Amino acid sequence: MRENGEYEHHNCPFFLKISRKLRVCCLSGLARQKSTVVEEEEDGVIYTVVVKQQHGAPTNSISSLSRSQCVKAGTEEKLVLHLLHSFSLGDSSFITIFLSTYRSFTSTERVLDILTDRLEDPPGDGERSQTRQSFNKAVSTVFSAWLSEYPEDFRGLREPSRLLRLAPLLPQDSPSATDLRAGLLRIAEELSEKALLADTRQDHKSSASPPPDAAKFEPTNILGFRAGVVAEQLTRIETELFVRLVPYHCLGSLWSQRDKKGREGVCWSVRATVRQFNKLANAVLASCLWPTKLRSQQRARLLEKWISVAEECRARKNFSSLYAIVSALQSNPIHRLRRTWQDTDREVMRKYEELSEIFSDKDNYSQSRELLKEEGTSKYANLDNRLNHKHPNRTSAQGTVPYLGIFLTDLTMLDTAVKDMLDNGYINFDKRRREFEVLAQIRLLQSSCKNCVFITDEAFTQWYHSVPTLTEEESYRLSNEIEAPTEPSPRGLTPTVIITQCPDLSTSRTSLAGDSEGLFDFPSPVNNLLSKLTKHMRSPSVSCLDVDTSPPTNESSPATLTPSTPTKSHRRSASCGNNPANNSVQGSAPDMRIIRIRMDLQDGNLYRSILVTSNDKTPTVISAALEKHNQDPKQASKYELTQLLPEGKELVIPATGNVFYAMTSSSVDFLLRRKGRNPPLGSQPISTETSATFPRIKAKGRRLVRTLF
Repeated sequence: MRENGEYEHHNCPFFLKISRKLRVCCLSGLARQKSTVVEEEEDGVIYTVVVKQQHGAPTNSISSLSRSQCVKAGTEEKLVLHLLHSFSLGDSSFITIFLSTYRSFTSTERVLDILTDRLEDPPGDGERSQTRQSFNKAVSTVFSAWLSEYPEDFRGLREPSRLLRLAPLLPQDSPSATDLRAGLLRIAEELSEKALLADTRQDHKSSASPPPDAAKFEPTNILGFRAGVVAEQLTRIETELFVRLVPYHCLGSLWSQRDKKGREGVCWSVRATVRQFNKLANAVLASCLWPTKLRSQQRARLLEKWISVAEECRARKNFSSLYAIVSALQSNPIHRLRRTWQDTDREVMRKYEELSEIFSDKDNYSQSRELLKEEGTSKYANLDNRLNHKHPNRTSAQGTVPYLGIFLTDLTMLDTAVKDMLDNGYINFDKRRREFEVLAQIRLLQSSCKNCVFITDEAFTQWYHSVPTLTEEESYRLSNEIEAPTEPSPRGLTPTVIITQCPDLSTSRTSLAGDSEGLFDFPSPVNNLLSKLTKHMRSPSVSCLDVDTSPPTNESSPATLTPSTPTKSHRRSASCGNNPANNSVQGSAPDMRIIRIRMDLQDGNLYRSILVTSNDKTPTVISAALEKHNQDPKQASKYELTQLLPEGKELVIPATGNVFYAMTSSSVDFLLRRKGRNPPLGSQPISTETSATFPRIKAKGRRLVRTLF
């Protein structure tokens, strides 16, 4: 049936939006359908209802229909209260999805306030009424799941008053309810002690460990460790970090805010993974570049050692360390060492190229995704016979540590492409369901790592922590001391190209139906959406993250993998303004690109990613940018859109022009400035913060971060 009520296929599911008051009348006319999907709106909530004909039941009776429903969208208050009714309405996954994603649209304090208000006025005539008992059971289920899965939400409260108000209102009719109340009161007590001892804790705060002493660093000592030992220790470190990872920290709406002023502590678990990635990449760089007096044959042995370690990481399904090593070897300070690569064993080079191919960005990292699908929950890596004979005595099951950048990219693309709110102001909970499907894949991989057991090798750990941090300038100074910067690099394998072009997002703002196969056989619309998002990309490693460009501090960042001299860079960054021959999408769909817009504000420069089509005029883009920055989109006429070009130049987009065709190909950064406000004199190209890149990229002529993290 179409929306106007005409029949198209007699036995196919269809969508219909109705009021609940008309449900009985409508469903009686739908009884002959095998499956019907109905949208119902009631009191601040839109439900997606699935009505199915029961097998073998009469087709002319309402009682023969089975009915289940789930929330599609709603107001903040109604979504929170639905936690207490989801099971009775057949929306069994709502609690899990809500607790995983609610931080994208509300706060812990707000959720607690709404639920506590409801508990103060419970339904039912008395404690023993059936209605009250069902309500109490739902309350216990919600808070038990919340406290069990996300205790940090409660421990992160600033003060205990909300928990002290909530605890007496919880049910008291079961041992589990008693344990729940006791658990919340313990946390309230901890919060009280924390508030009382705040000054003392600050006085006794442990000082940061001093940086390693470069004079004591022995770079060639890495050759004294077997590759298997090094890979095992790296896998131990990565596994510990991955198990502690909080999946919702990966949500695009949270991760994109990580560098905003006042939010330095958010997403700490992802930041820890980023630091480890950069620390390992720095160890590869330092060990290969620090001993500048080595002959090329000796330095080649260092490259061969790290390639062997990468191969062992692959055997242990440690894709995070594997990619960190490969990225470091592909970085310009090592990539350009012509004589060293020439003296590297040919068989080792073949292995290196095979390992590098795993992280090819072709078809949205299809090879990496396929490996995760095949080996994600398997006991061992699926290695060929050449590698299998090296590990004949594998007895303990191995977990899988993924390269987290793939999931961050997926979640960022979802956050950029799908609206947070419907046109009527309701929160789009369907978007949260899609995000949860990605988070569920992370949690599945985490479960494979929880029972892994490792033995710490103190000798390697000591060496690993003794590696000094190299800055970009130091890396290139050492590289140039080893080989003069006159000859081009001979290597055919070039570093990964990170670009920001995304021509086809035409279906990203529609509600997708139908299932598709995804990682670990998750049948869900989100994988269909992601495949559509990347189908026509020139490179699927789309950097559509929001990056804070507030002035960087003077602190040394962790190991950087990119050149300080743009003219020597082999790692390229192409802007989304590029227009290759195959850019156009087949058919009539408009071309689309992702650009980054910041507002001319005083409290930091936060970029937000905006989807621009070839049909968008300047007022439309300005309105969308204002909405992204939580400003009034109706004030669009008071702003002008300016493209920030290299060398401090600016291009003002005409007030009624087509942004897609007016922008140049040299930059994807735009500035939203109030009309009449003069640009700063002598403005320079904007320098972006690179303290959390995965890995770091420097584009030609300016520091333009295009990161997967």
